[in-house]
Amino acid sequence: MPIHWDILAAIVVTATIQSLFGVCVLLFGTPILLILGYEFVTALTILLPISLAINLAQVGWHRRQINRPFYRKILLLSIPFMVLCLFLVTRTKVSIGPLIGCFLIVVALKGVWPPVHRLIDSLVRHERTYFILMGVTHGLTNLGGSLLTAIVHHKHYSKDVTRVTTAVSYGTFALFQL
Repeated sequence: MPIHWDILAAIVVTATIQSLFGVCVLLFGTPILLILGYEFVTALTILLPISLAINLAQVGWHRRQINRPFYRKILLLSIPFMVLCLFLVTRTKVSIGPLIGCFLIVVALKGVWPPVHRLIDSLVRHERTYFILMGVTHGLTNLGGSLLTAIVHHKHYSKDVTRVTTAVSYGTFALFQL
């Protein structure tokens, strides 16, 4: 079996970043592998176990500091929509590359274009809608991690609570995707 150096390089870089911040393997690894020509399901098959393993290690160290009300919202509002959308993406022949590209542009514009920043801030204030949108986004594009990170940081939790809550939430995304 040949070694795929492009996949290995993407994994090493994104896993290193995820071990520090709680997200990255899926958030950046997915578009990287798609750009390199791999199919969406192939990218998930490669990246999900790695992301889940890193998240489990992070949760194990600080599990008592998980913000449980936040995590319940992930389970009740995000996960069902994520699973439904992932099912739809994997059962149809929809090309999600353009959707991922548009989503990444919106995320990038958040920091430089005030209307996009205000839109995302208003969504954060409507948590129920935001958690559902996060599940839909993650199910369709595997890029809900940026929305997860945004809302966790919006909560102004301590560093450890932020890291472990992000890790357990992201790990749960990965577990249900598998």
